[in-house]
Amino acid sequence: MEDRSIPGSPAVDFWRSLRYFSLYRLVLTSFFVFLAGTFGPSLSLGARNWQIFFDVSVIYAAAAMLSFLPLWLRWPRFSWQLASQIGVDIVGLSALSYASGGIESNIGLLLLVSLAAAGMISRGRVTLFFAALASIAALLEHSYAALHGEASVSQYAQVGLLCVSYFAVAWLAHVLAKYAVESQQLAQRRALELAGLAEANRLVMRDMQDGVLVVDEHGAIMQMNPGAARLLRKGVDPGAVLSESFPILYGQYALWRQSGSASRDVLQLGGGAQARLRFVAIDRDDARGVVIFLEDMRRVQAEAQQIKLAALGRLTANIAHEVRNPLSSISYATELMQEESGDAGQQRLLQIVLDNTKRINRIVQDVMQINRRDRAQPERFGLDAMLQSLRDEFDETERIEHGVLTASGETGAMVSFDRGHLRQVLWNLCRNALRHSSRTPGSVRLIAGEEQGRVVLDVMDDGPGIPAEQQGKLFEPFFTTASDGTGLGLYIARELCEANGAQLEYRTDERSAGACFRITFASPRTGGQEYGHGQ
Repeated sequence: MEDRSIPGSPAVDFWRSLRYFSLYRLVLTSFFVFLAGTFGPSLSLGARNWQIFFDVSVIYAAAAMLSFLPLWLRWPRFSWQLASQIGVDIVGLSALSYASGGIESNIGLLLLVSLAAAGMISRGRVTLFFAALASIAALLEHSYAALHGEASVSQYAQVGLLCVSYFAVAWLAHVLAKYAVESQQLAQRRALELAGLAEANRLVMRDMQDGVLVVDEHGAIMQMNPGAARLLRKGVDPGAVLSESFPILYGQYALWRQSGSASRDVLQLGGGAQARLRFVAIDRDDARGVVIFLEDMRRVQAEAQQIKLAALGRLTANIAHEVRNPLSSISYATELMQEESGDAGQQRLLQIVLDNTKRINRIVQDVMQINRRDRAQPERFGLDAMLQSLRDEFDETERIEHGVLTASGETGAMVSFDRGHLRQVLWNLCRNALRHSSRTPGSVRLIAGEEQGRVVLDVMDDGPGIPAEQQGKLFEPFFTTASDGTGLGLYIARELCEANGAQLEYRTDERSAGACFRITFASPRTGGQEYGHGQ
């Protein structure tokens, strides 16, 4: 029920406490009515005047019952309702005490309960006012009885002690109520602070790009953020056992517990993900465990890639202005000297100069191609037509027999890629394959297919393949095994693939003893966002 009291009225728990107090009063008065109606004058209660005891018990019970109506309406205000109930208790219990023999009946002690309840409910010093009223009522009741010869004057000492107890209980209730209020307010503040910290912790863990797992001292996962679920390719509910959910991670965790330090090697996770682990112990009196951080190495590599691309961008701008202009002058001067010189030895030296200037110019052009990574404009088109046109153009440009380069495999495959980028990547891969092939029919093959719902394209040759010790360096810039190579072809090809959401990798294939480079195109669901597009 809504609060119908005036503005500034007590909170709901105040009204709840008053309701419980009203129930106590109703039970107490009903008990008096039951005793009076069942046993009559035979009881010591009502020994002085049984009729007054019975009448007051009935009226007192009726008043206690009627007090629920304003309590339900919450009108008048809370303080008035509490004061009226305590006032009725003082009058009613004093009258019952008089009818039962005064101070000797001990009914006046029941006012201690009412005063204590008033102090706890009102939580204010008004309880002392109620204690004063109860003391006055006790003194008046005993004085009236003493004047009529129904009580002894010597019993004033007992009445006085009862009044002192009224004030003592009222003051104690006031102090306890004040302490309870302060404790409640402190608990509410702490609850708000904890709720804020919990929300902040949830937001931080949710938005962290690295993975975080909180594990208790028994190896159960207490908390896991989305980053950890992405890296581990599985989410678990709180309470799951680490050893059963992630055995590969549990091995590192067990190693850390035994030696105090984890392996510094990069942990290979499923789906090609890599992570570096860091363990932070939780050592508090109320909680023990460990926080496991999984640093996403792909993100670290992507950030390093951005720094590298920015540096290369500045480098290419300087190269364009500082190298190409004097290089063009050298090349032009060499050509003029070749036309004027008739000496064969000098012609050979000039040709060497000219060839090296062309090589340097090609290096400059390759480096400048890196900047094209951020200008990818993917479009969806059929792979078959692209491969057929590339094959015909490649045969004519490289002056090779028709059939040396073949294209086969999945027909009707659709891919999303920048046409110019894909042509450059395939041209580079086919030229490398041709250089190491036997140049016989079918020595260079383009094979399209589908794997796990994604289009793949293999570029294969029948050459000797790539030694295992060199495979890890293939995509490093400026790494080459050819005397006239720049070492940027494969690096640029991979950069352009990643710019279009695809992946370029070297792999061994049982279909060929030579080299095999695979392009895995972006999934239609990701739209080119899976392998770092737009990074």
